[in-house]
Amino acid sequence: MTTTDTNGTEHPPPTPSHTVGPFYGYALPFCGGEDVAPLGHPDTVTVHGHVLDGEGRPLPDALVELWGARPDGTVPRVDGSMRRDPATGGHPGRNGVEFTGWGRSRTDTDGHWYARTLRPGARGGSAPYLSVCVFARGLLVHLFTRIYLPGDEAALAADPLLGRVGDRRDTLIARDEGGGTYRFDIRLQGEAETVFLEYR
Repeated sequence: MTTTDTNGTEHPPPTPSHTVGPFYGYALPFCGGEDVAPLGHPDTVTVHGHVLDGEGRPLPDALVELWGARPDGTVPRVDGSMRRDPATGGHPGRNGVEFTGWGRSRTDTDGHWYARTLRPGARGGSAPYLSVCVFARGLLVHLFTRIYLPGDEAALAADPLLGRVGDRRDTLIARDEGGGTYRFDIRLQGEAETVFLEYR
């Protein structure tokens, strides 16, 4: 539908390239993406929080990907979460049994995300952590960070990355809310901005 401005000039309708994006929450989420731990596993923990912009406003269309080692620190090497159904060609999601260590959660209208996973074990001289990749509107390049879970203060104190970020280390450590639930807000800019990592 063509529009006409007050000067009588006609303008074609906006195309996707004219919108502010990209919109990751539209096509990338999949059924059960936030359920990383096998269904009913007794050691499941929930990690949740909000993705916030520089002014502290929640982002309703962000995407948070997480990856974590098994509780013993080993890297999962099983088939991915996007299994293809040979009969229909569709993707039924997880099989509910194997732990792939990887999950994807989109934020809701309040900017809230969550994932249910297994508490990762320590590996490579680091304290246990979840690797995180954040996709959000206006970010043409996704952001990487980590979520350290509290509980082993000696390991956190000795972690090389936490030692390098100094007084900003608290932006990488989740808050224990009890009952196997941890809160981790991701602040993209501004005061208390989350520490983001650059890989070369």
